[in-house]
Amino acid sequence: MRGRRKFRVGSIVFVAFSLDEEVVEFAFPKDERDGLIASDPGTFSLPAPSDLRFNWVRARRDRLDPVEAREFVVDAWGMCVPQKLIRAWDAAHPDGPA
Repeated sequence: MRGRRKFRVGSIVFVAFSLDEEVVEFAFPKDERDGLIASDPGTFSLPAPSDLRFNWVRARRDRLDPVEAREFVVDAWGMCVPQKLIRAWDAAHPDGPA
């Protein structure tokens, strides 16, 4: 879909990979987006201009540590699901998603 593989909760996309899997985009709070990008501009960037209105950020997959990438995906998923699912996930994974 539009050159990306998308993962959804209902109709809400929480993570998307480019078809070549070099770029991953994921849900991320807009008010924290600039700080994340500034922390590592070689890894993180703004999404496409058409996606700026969404809680979304882009990352180069080859620059992400697998544990860090998993945390971003789980956090993105957590932005889309009911709080009871997040609590159940946290209870099952007290040390984080790793």
